[in-house]
Amino acid sequence: MSLSPKMVNNEGLENGSEERRMFEYFGWVYHLGTDTIGHEYCHLRFLFLKGTYLEMYKRDPHENPGIIPIRKGVIGHTLMVEELGRRKVNDEDMYVLRFYNQLDDTKKGEIACATAGEARKWMEAFDHAKQQAEYELSRGSGTTEKLNTESELNLEGHRPWMRRYAHSLKKLIRIGKGPEMLLRQSSRLGNFLSDGFFEGNVGDAIEAHEWKCVRTVNGIRIFEDVDSFKSEKGVLLKSVGVVDANLDTVFDVVLSLDRHKRYEWDMLTGDLELVDSVNGHYDVVYATYDPKHLTRWQSKRDFVFSRQWFRGQDGSYTILQSPAIHNKRPPRPGYRRVRINPSTWEIRGLNEPLDSNAARCLVTLILEIDPHGWGKWKKNDHSKFEYTIPNALLCQVAALKEYFGANPALTCDFSTNILHSKSSNSSGINNEFEDGKVNEEFYDATAADSLCKDEDSDDGLELTKMDGKVNLKNVSWAVEDLALKHNSVSVESNELDDKFSPISIDASQFHGSMCQGKDETDVNCWASPGGQGFMIRGKTYLHDNSKVMGGDPLLKLLAVDWFKSDHNMDKVALSSKCLVQSEAGKKLPFILVINLQVPAKPNYSMVLYYGANRPIKKQSLLDRFIDGSDMFRNARFKLIPSIIEGYWMVKRAVGTKACLLGKAVTCRYLRKDNFLEIDVDIGSSSVARSVIGLVLGYVTSIVVDLAILVEAKEEPELPEYILGTVRLNRVRPDSAVPFEV
Repeated sequence: MSLSPKMVNNEGLENGSEERRMFEYFGWVYHLGTDTIGHEYCHLRFLFLKGTYLEMYKRDPHENPGIIPIRKGVIGHTLMVEELGRRKVNDEDMYVLRFYNQLDDTKKGEIACATAGEARKWMEAFDHAKQQAEYELSRGSGTTEKLNTESELNLEGHRPWMRRYAHSLKKLIRIGKGPEMLLRQSSRLGNFLSDGFFEGNVGDAIEAHEWKCVRTVNGIRIFEDVDSFKSEKGVLLKSVGVVDANLDTVFDVVLSLDRHKRYEWDMLTGDLELVDSVNGHYDVVYATYDPKHLTRWQSKRDFVFSRQWFRGQDGSYTILQSPAIHNKRPPRPGYRRVRINPSTWEIRGLNEPLDSNAARCLVTLILEIDPHGWGKWKKNDHSKFEYTIPNALLCQVAALKEYFGANPALTCDFSTNILHSKSSNSSGINNEFEDGKVNEEFYDATAADSLCKDEDSDDGLELTKMDGKVNLKNVSWAVEDLALKHNSVSVESNELDDKFSPISIDASQFHGSMCQGKDETDVNCWASPGGQGFMIRGKTYLHDNSKVMGGDPLLKLLAVDWFKSDHNMDKVALSSKCLVQSEAGKKLPFILVINLQVPAKPNYSMVLYYGANRPIKKQSLLDRFIDGSDMFRNARFKLIPSIIEGYWMVKRAVGTKACLLGKAVTCRYLRKDNFLEIDVDIGSSSVARSVIGLVLGYVTSIVVDLAILVEAKEEPELPEYILGTVRLNRVRPDSAVPFEV
C-alpha cells in the first residue's frame, strides 16, 4: 500500500507532523537539439518525472511495460527553466522551454510543447521537482545516488529509504493528450492546485486607474478610465467578461492565426497573416477587414500591428497589441491602410472551489481611443458607438464567451488526469533507481552530446491551472497610521538587534552617480517613497490570504548609481570607488546592494544601496537571508513594481504583481564584510528582456516605484515588511556613467 503524501511549504520543509506530498508528471513533448555533427533534430519523446528523477522514453511506458528509458537524469537545485515562447516546430507553432544549469549554462536542453498551457504545466512540474531537490539538500539526503544509464532497472534489493521514497509518490499527473494530438489539436487544459510561488489574482501595488462601468452588452461590462477621459492623450476603455474555459485555452485561441477558428468569434481581425516573428514572445501580423458589417459606405481596410505576450508567475497572460510598420507589407491596392487602436488582452484564472471541475477565467480587453470621438459618442448620440471599430474590438470578449459556449469540447478537462496510485509499481514503469551515486542532472540527460545512437530513429510515430488556485479573499486597502507605526517598531525589533543603539546615518556622506530628487518636478533622479503604495502579506495570510498596506521600509536608501558598460557589471561593491568601500560605508552595520542589470547596447546597471542603522538580529528572517544559501535566497527575494506615471501599455506590461526574482531570472550573491550584493541578471530571461525592451522605449517619461522584500512563508515570519523602496523618475539612458572597477 502507498503512504500518505507529506505536505510541504514553499521552502520544501516539513510542515509540522504532516506528511510530504509527492507527484509524478508524464506526457509527450518534442526533444529539440543538435547532434555531434551539427545536425538539428526534433524527436517525439515521452517524459516521466518522478520526484526529482527524470526519464525519457521513445514510447509510453504505461502502454509498454518493461521498456527501457533512453535517457535518465536527476533535477538539481541549480536547474533553471526559461520559457522561450512560440517557435515553428514541424511547421506548427509550439511552445519551447529551455533548461540550463544556473552555475554552468553550457549544460542545457530544450523541449517543445503543443500549447502554452502544457508548457506552463511542465514549468510547474519542474519547479515541484526543484523544490524537492532543495528539500533533500537541506536534509543532507537525496540526489547523491548514481544512475546506471546502460543497464536495465532492477526493482529488487534497493535501500529501504528509496523504497519509501517511491511508495510516497502519490499523484500521477498527465500533461497533454498524447502523440496523435500533439500537433493536430490543442490539448484541453485542466485545473490543479499548485503549492508553488503563486500569489493570487489581484495586484500587489495599488493601481492608479479609476474604472467606471458605462455599458453592459452581451454579458460583458464596458468601463472607461475616468482619469484618462479628462486628459487629451487618449481615452482608455475596457471590456470584461467571464469565459467558461481554461485560461491557457483562451490564450491559445486569442493568439491563433487559424482563419477558420477566428471566423467563429472575431468579426474584425479574422484574417491575420504572420509577417515576421521577432522571437518567441513577439511577432508582427498583417490583417484585412471589410467594414461593411458596420457601415456600407467605407472601403476595405488593412493594417499591420505587433503582438507581444507574457506569462506572469501567477499563470496569467498579457498580450500587447500595437500599430506597426513593416517593409514586407506596404499599402495594398484597393485597401485603405489604417492604424489600429493600441490594445491589451489580459487573461487570468478565477478561484474555484477545490471540488469544482469548472474551468473559468476572466478576460479583459483594454483599448485606447481618440478622446474627441469618445466624448462625441458619449454626450451626443451614444447609440452610434455601436457602429464603430472600437466597439467591434471591445465586443471580441463577448464573442469569445459565445465561442466557448458553443464549443463545450474546448472547455472540457481532458489533458490533466490525476490518478491515485495504490502501490509503488502501479504506474507500470520503474519506480525505483539503482543503488549508487547520482551525478547526472536533467540538463545532462537531454543535452546533445549524450545522444544515443538508437535515438536517431523516430520509430514510425506519427508527428502530429494546472491553474494556480489560490483563495485570495478580501484585501485590506487601508491601515491606520497608529497601526503602521506599531508595525514599524515591531519589524525593527524583530530584524535589527536592539542591544545596540541606532547610529545616525548622514545621507550627505554617500554619493551616487544619479542625484536625489528634491521635489516632484525633478527628472532623471531617485527618491525613497514609503511603502503605503504596496500590498504585502498580513499576519493571518497563511489562513485567509489577506494582504495589508505596507509600512515604512526597514532599510534606508543611501544612494543610486546608474552605470553603463560593454559587459555585465558584477560585484560592483568591490570597486574601490563604490560607496561600500568608502570610510562612511565601512562604518555602517550592514549595506544591501541591489544591482539591476539591464540588457541593452551598451549594458546598464541600476545599483541601489540600502543601509541599516543597527546590526542585523541573529536568526531573524533577514539574517537567514543574508547569510543563508543561494537556494534560500532565490526562494525569498521578492520585488514589487508599480508604474506611477507612464504610458498605459507599459503599466499593463510591467503590472503590479510581486515577482520572486530568484525564480524568474538568474541572481548572483556576494556576501563579504558588512554587505550583501545581489546581481540581478534581467537578460537571463527572454520574457524579462522583452518587458525591459518595452520599458526602455518609454523610460524618459516613466515614474516607477519598486519595493524589495524577503518573502515571509511561515507563521513566525508574518506579517511581511518592506526591506527597501526606490522611486526612479524619468531616467535618461544617456546620463549613465561608465563603470570603473
